[in-house]
Order: sequence, then structure tokens, then C-alpha cells
Amino acid sequence: MSNAAPPGACPPTAPTATAGWWARAAAVVRRIIGAPDYAAYVAHVRAHHPGREPLGEREFERERLTARYEKPGSRCC
Repeated sequence: MSNAAPPGACPPTAPTATAGWWARAAAVVRRIIGAPDYAAYVAHVRAHHPGREPLGEREFERERLTARYEKPGSRCC
């Protein structure tokens, strides 16, 4: 019995390379649609505000949505 991949199958890729590609693609999509990026927020807080604890993910999302939609002229419709 052989462990070779069937003809036409994609060769296996390293999980870190694939995960890195998906993470970058997801970040681009979030930027395009205007969704907040929690990982970037946490990295920013840890780098620039060392004494401050970052918000939890749910709190962060709630705060970003409130900030985005509380201004009357910030939406098109």
C-alpha cells in the first residue's frame, strides 16, 4: 500500500504558510468592509499603552460599532 497522493491532487502545504495567507486575506477583507480588527487593536494597545489592559473581543466590537454608527452623518443611508 502506498501513501502517495492521487494523480492531480494538490501537494501538502505547511500549515503555517496556509494559516498566514488566510490571516492576511481575512485582514484585507475586514479593511475593505470596514470591520474592526481585534488582533491589530490588541497589538497596538500592548505596544503603545503598556499599562493599559486591552478590551475583551466582544467589548471591542461593541465599542467600534457604537463609535461607527452614533454619528448621524457617518452613513450613506
